[in-house]
Amino acid sequence: MTSPLPFAFLLKSYSHDFELAKRMVDSFSEFNQEGIHLFVVVPESDMSLFSEFESEQISLISENRFSEHLVDTEVHDLRPGYINQEIIKLAFWELNLAQNYFCVDSDAEFIRPFSVNDFMFDSQTPYSVLVQDLELAVEPQYYSQYWKNREVEIGRIAQLMEMDTRVVLTCHGHTVFSAQVLQSFVTDFLSPRQWDYRDALAYSPYEFSWYNLWLQKTHPEKIHPREPWIKVFHHEGQYLDYLAHQVTVEDLARGYLGVVINSSFARELPNTPQAGAGSDNGGSRTSKGASLAQHLSYGELGTLIAAKIKRTARNKFHH
Repeated sequence: MTSPLPFAFLLKSYSHDFELAKRMVDSFSEFNQEGIHLFVVVPESDMSLFSEFESEQISLISENRFSEHLVDTEVHDLRPGYINQEIIKLAFWELNLAQNYFCVDSDAEFIRPFSVNDFMFDSQTPYSVLVQDLELAVEPQYYSQYWKNREVEIGRIAQLMEMDTRVVLTCHGHTVFSAQVLQSFVTDFLSPRQWDYRDALAYSPYEFSWYNLWLQKTHPEKIHPREPWIKVFHHEGQYLDYLAHQVTVEDLARGYLGVVINSSFARELPNTPQAGAGSDNGGSRTSKGASLAQHLSYGELGTLIAAKIKRTARNKFHH
């Protein structure tokens, strides 16, 4: 049997996200300095569509290889496809393909070169994104839409693991999973309860928090914390705030390897940012002075700005 790679990337995608995944893969290929391998997991019915991604550095895997774990009904009021992508991230270690793997989403886009050292503390131990995200708790829009429910659900995981719930450190996604930690999670936590991954997610559907809290409880020696690799715009207000401050992709690249604009409000994204053509960094897809607005069509941008103005005016008149 071939030995697992010390480190790799994992993308779980499907046909509906094909254009987003293509953009992510293009940026991965452009900025991947050391030939890090990417495993792309898709439904069996989508294998032919995604076959164009296959290369020396990219392998395509059918999600049928995880069939024993997958669901075909809603779990925790979430559709099967959503739960299955969480299960695959937690179960990928079982294929023995990578000792550590960075979970990347289809709507991510890399904006500067990266190497293994960006993700790994040493040859065996990954960095871990462990934060409270308190800046999101004080945002009224994020707090009402996401924070209140998320805080409760993550607290349930901490309580079940008999951990202190006053300060819970975790992340939204885009972190490195250690196969060693996940194997321990299965052997020492799931199996004694006669649980599979689906049972854990039925209890609380936050796969990264299951991993992060188990890591903190059982493997503190493996924790080397860092802030996120990927800048995520969770809602349009955050995105418009960056636009208003004229933040460029170059500005973002000083702190992040990539960016995600939540596809729930930015669904139609261009395959290739327009500003990249003929730019001063060798025709790279991301120009040094490129505005973040390149990620939205003019129509979408106008709609967001109009909505922001409307909310601002309404708030002024109501005070």
